[in-house]
Amino acid sequence: MNNFNGLFSAKDNNSNTGDLYLKFKLNQQTTALMSMNHTQEAVILPVESVTAIPNMPPCVLGLMNWRSHIIWVIHLPTMLDLESINIRCRQYNVIVINVKSVVLGLVVREIIGISKLIPDKIYSPIGKVTTNLQPYLQGVFYQPEMCLVLDASSIINSPILSSEKV
Repeated sequence: MNNFNGLFSAKDNNSNTGDLYLKFKLNQQTTALMSMNHTQEAVILPVESVTAIPNMPPCVLGLMNWRSHIIWVIHLPTMLDLESINIRCRQYNVIVINVKSVVLGLVVREIIGISKLIPDKIYSPIGKVTTNLQPYLQGVFYQPEMCLVLDASSIINSPILSSEKV
């Protein structure tokens, strides 16, 4: 079930062609997209709703209760080496993703809305982004600024989040 509380943009969704992607900001300069096929929900939570767990990688914020399930919450910009965690924020913008029954909460800077992309317009990221980002990308998309098209499966299967660490 997708619950996006009014994030749909009529101008982005008036065409029948293309696939739906959630658009969000990773940091002030970096816009990203993720396929709606793996996106369950976008929620805004108070920081207190996430329980910190000691001895975790820096990107792991802790655990949260999501629809009576306990899920891990990851600070995606930190995981991708784009931004450190802002300890002064009062709330988290969380994208809940689900890949093969593995559910994860991804904290991002801002959730923008939904966009339609034509898959042929997603280009290879090689030479356009740093090599540490490439394993997590399907590619890049120009809208007109460059947007990272993230791969939810690669994020969930990241070595940073391996079972020994998380």
